[in-house]
Amino acid sequence: MAMSSEDLIKKREIRFCHLHPDKNQARSALLLLSDAEGIIDVQYGDALCLYVSYDVRLLTLQAIENVLIRLGFHLDSRLLSRMKRALYIYSEDTQRTNLGCSEITDTTMVFVNRQAKGNRCRDRRPEHWRKYL
Repeated sequence: MAMSSEDLIKKREIRFCHLHPDKNQARSALLLLSDAEGIIDVQYGDALCLYVSYDVRLLTLQAIENVLIRLGFHLDSRLLSRMKRALYIYSEDTQRTNLGCSEITDTTMVFVNRQAKGNRCRDRRPEHWRKYL
């Protein structure tokens, strides 16, 4: 059974927890994800919601969320959100296995390299000041 390109492009909602010092996590994540490899489109929903479109052959929701968590974002952990994420992760892993795609390596470096190129998310404080906060 051949897959159409529509089946390979996933459109997902990423929800963030409201108990975070950054009250606009979605805007910060949008700036981070906007030029990452595999991300097709990122749209701002509201302060706690982000809509992401990506190619499942290159990225998965789990990889995107793992990077966001490593960078300090807090995802919504309510039951419905966790159930949706589990279903998406399972279906994307199954689809990637059926397509014969290899395991996704650590994607953190894709986002970190993007951040190092000088986008607006980069911490502009001198190195010695960062240790004190």
